[in-house]
Amino acid sequence: MPKTLRHRGPDPEDARSFGARSLERLKAGASDLCWLLGRGYGITSATELVGDRHHLTRRQRIAVARCACSQTAAERRAAHSVTAPALRGQELWLDGFNVLTAVETALGGGVILIGRDGCCRDVAGIYSHYHKVAETIPALRLIGEYVARHEVTRTRWWLDSPVDNSGRLKAVIQEVAREENWSWDVELVLNPDRVLSSADQVVCSSDHEILDRCQRWFNLSREVISTHAPKARVVDLGSGVS
Repeated sequence: MPKTLRHRGPDPEDARSFGARSLERLKAGASDLCWLLGRGYGITSATELVGDRHHLTRRQRIAVARCACSQTAAERRAAHSVTAPALRGQELWLDGFNVLTAVETALGGGVILIGRDGCCRDVAGIYSHYHKVAETIPALRLIGEYVARHEVTRTRWWLDSPVDNSGRLKAVIQEVAREENWSWDVELVLNPDRVLSSADQVVCSSDHEILDRCQRWFNLSREVISTHAPKARVVDLGSGVS
């Protein structure tokens, strides 16, 4: 990881893309996309239709796509979610990059999206590279403090091994856990989605495929952000979707 720490902060386009003047178009686009997904349209073609209709930029289209889901999916996710009191005595399995980068983004002043399912998502996401930023250690500590306060027995982080620097992030997570005496394990696997989708444990992720398949999940990113980052730049595209 680079010695010079960067921030998981706002994009130069964000003020215009997610400001008050754009919010109604974004919400309308998210609502339309949810409607199309509920009628069998593929996410790629449906996003293109919605983006063209509402004149959305590339970044806005990504945001709308990440926030949308069909009514069936939303109902299924709600039915399989658990509340914070239910975490006591449980083992949590975390979609590592997914959970961590959302909290990093919130702490760094980047845009946090709220989708129809109530999950927090960032716009940038992680593809093939991850870099430690100034918010990494604070985000890990906030996640750990939240989990410890709710008496989780063990937390297992699952990281995508193909992502650059995943091994280095593993070492960072382990070091924080040692310093705080937290019961954390970190696993590097080729495809965490497959592992988490079939897990018996409570899963923490905002990944659509995981949420549509897992048996139990907890909205950890949103809980940590709402509790510890009340000034985060949150853009709610899920409320009002019918």
